Amino acid sequence: MTPEERVIIIRLMENIIKAFPLTFIPLFAAMNVFTVLPIFISLTEEITNSERKTIIRDSLLTALIVGLLFLALGKIIFKILGITESDFKIAGGLVLLIFAILDLVRHDETRKKPFDKMGVVPIGVPLITGPAVLTTILVLVDQYGIVPTVISFVLNLLIVWVTFVNAERVIRLFGKGGIAGIAKIMALLLASIAIMMIRLGLSTIIHRL
Repeated sequence: MTPEERVIIIRLMENIIKAFPLTFIPLFAAMNVFTVLPIFISLTEEITNSERKTIIRDSLLTALIVGLLFLALGKIIFKILGITESDFKIAGGLVLLIFAILDLVRHDETRKKPFDKMGVVPIGVPLITGPAVLTTILVLVDQYGIVPTVISFVLNLLIVWVTFVNAERVIRLFGKGGIAGIAKIMALLLASIAIMMIRLGLSTIIHRL
């Protein structure tokens, strides 16, 4: 390896490390495992441990595939529709803001018992990787690059996996009230991130004008 190649690799690693918290935190807030966890427990409380493990595997695999596919096809969709990065930041910010507000004001939600493939739908999509996560992924790729975004996405899925595997322990640790409180804080953080995205999009458009 030449000295020039080493310098390039070191700079690349430095950029990834700097961008990591800026991509990890928005995805953590968008995924909001503390909102998904009580729903996961209610959907799987009447099944065996082996069935629950299968559901966890299916849900995470589905969430990963959908997220990566959307990430890969996002740029192509932009080109076909003539959408700029600023347009998507503003639209994505508005969508995230709506989701955050709904999470903040929603107190209870009735859900039907799902069918056999509950790991795919609704747990994998849209509970783990839903519109808020997909929107955040595309915006973060445009702003910080694909490598730190993918790393943050995969690490957040690992957090979901650990939380699901230890679901009952987590509930006992924080309590239902604590879980609900943390979920609201995550929703508030997501709302702040949404405002930031809208601000960045508008700033870019105004600067171009």
